[in-house]
Amino acid sequence: MNAIELIKDGVTSSVNTLYGQEIDSSKIVWNLTRKEFEGDFTVVVFPYTKLARKGPEQVAKEIGDFLVANLDIVESYNVIKGFLNLVIADSFWKGFLEKVYNTENYGKIAPNGRKVMVEFSSPNTNKPLHLGHIRNILLGWSTSRIMEMAGYEVIKVQIVNDRGVHICKSMVAWLKFGNGETPESSGLKGDHLIGKYYVLYSKEETAQKAALAEQGIEDDEPAILKEARAMLRKWENGDEDVIQLWKKMNGWVYDGFEATYKNLGVHFDKYYYESDTYLLGKDIIADGLGKGLFYEKADSSVWIDLSDVRLDEKIVRRSDGTSVYMTQDLGTARLRFQDFGAEKMVYVVGDEQDYHFKVLFEILKRLGEPYAEGLYHLSYGMVNLPTGKMKSREGTVVDADDLIHEVVYEAKSQSLERGELLGLEESEKEVIWKDIGLSALKYHMLKVHPKKSMLYDPKESLELQGQTGPYIQNAYVRVAGVFRNLASEFSASKMMEYEKLESHEKETLLLLHQFPAVVQSAASEYDPSEIAHYAYDLAKTYHRFYHEHSILKAPSDAAKSFRLALSQAVGNVLGSAMDLLGIEMPERM
Repeated sequence: MNAIELIKDGVTSSVNTLYGQEIDSSKIVWNLTRKEFEGDFTVVVFPYTKLARKGPEQVAKEIGDFLVANLDIVESYNVIKGFLNLVIADSFWKGFLEKVYNTENYGKIAPNGRKVMVEFSSPNTNKPLHLGHIRNILLGWSTSRIMEMAGYEVIKVQIVNDRGVHICKSMVAWLKFGNGETPESSGLKGDHLIGKYYVLYSKEETAQKAALAEQGIEDDEPAILKEARAMLRKWENGDEDVIQLWKKMNGWVYDGFEATYKNLGVHFDKYYYESDTYLLGKDIIADGLGKGLFYEKADSSVWIDLSDVRLDEKIVRRSDGTSVYMTQDLGTARLRFQDFGAEKMVYVVGDEQDYHFKVLFEILKRLGEPYAEGLYHLSYGMVNLPTGKMKSREGTVVDADDLIHEVVYEAKSQSLERGELLGLEESEKEVIWKDIGLSALKYHMLKVHPKKSMLYDPKESLELQGQTGPYIQNAYVRVAGVFRNLASEFSASKMMEYEKLESHEKETLLLLHQFPAVVQSAASEYDPSEIAHYAYDLAKTYHRFYHEHSILKAPSDAAKSFRLALSQAVGNVLGSAMDLLGIEMPERM
């Protein structure tokens, strides 16, 4: 049992014994003691003044006396108005460290038998993955890892937008301008090749619009757009030539996507394709019409009225009987539940789709879907660069592959400039440079709360000082270095002989103690930034401890062994925390 659970039980017992009242331990309010006061944990006693019919300071003193007398872990206390500051005994902290210093999966919660599905990435097949996709992918992957750590069985999925007029635009451009170019003949990744033709299409459409305008024609579409629409109609009618071209070009894109996913260290358990799912949901609409949930307008389009929850009216089927995105998403949600039975579904999608998901979730609730209460839209803000916004059609996006290459190259350049990693094989250096570069990218993306828009600066993300991935990696490397040099001097029995903990040691232990609670909170809030901030706080605290208290020249063998165990515990937890962010930890930097 951790310190908080013991304290809550103690407070519950004290209120019952002292005042004859039962209280709910889950409602006990506590905090870490503020740094300007003595103590480790603070219990708020104001809720018990009415039960005791006494002032807050007296209640705090009486509960404090009870805890000191009856709870071994509480060494002393002090009272600041209605706040009871508890000092936890060193014996508790030593026992805690003894249990966790060699536990690599510390903080992992036992399986709870519940399934959650996380949908992320979900790109279009007309362009490569870009900076915005990276934020999406990293949020989805990290959320999946955190949910697994919190005891869930997690299914990672994406739905690939592989059909529609935007896909046909790249296909038309390739036929017109490609001269049979392939990834092999061009030396380009497949997704980059297709993205090239999407940009060429957009430029040609813009030129044709301008030409029409010069002729005074404003009510006609450019010829190339008509070609794209005609190709989409052929695709929907199963034209064999169009289908084969579509399969070939999409195949190039998928190969390119997979290479990027591998570079980022992510994978999926299941792929859904819009070409397979766009007709789903029609039966749901028909069923809902029969039950009066939806209504049909004079033009045969089908709608739902959600004005009672301020979501207005929403079309769910066009007048010609074809599906809209909402129709498809209704069907896909049901299909996924049939496939996996996940009681929770997390959709990682940008905040421009907030309204869509509010409507989707409301409709699924009204349909009585068994998973409807477990739906969550992990909405995130836009990623901007110092140079401004990105535009796919103009070819001004920052490709994910280019960005990955840039951060790894910058990590390598900085390392060579500092003269690091001497004596290592070149292959080992390459792995470390990649770990550092990707750490910079991933941490910079994930330390920002998902709902906030963010500015990404590659060079700032690689700083070895401040709140960056490499700074945290440096703390881990420091621990690794300590053990390379001093592991033979560690003694588990000596560790427990250490008598008086220093303030920096206790501060570090307090942070280690919090890790399981941070994991649970990050899982319940779907917020990887909580893990990112925790990892930074732990790294910063360890760096401070390391500078203030020598391990090599510790005052006793007991102190040395204790500090070695503390270092190992920090290394393990930093490794676990950063793994939740999808970040590899090098042994050297």
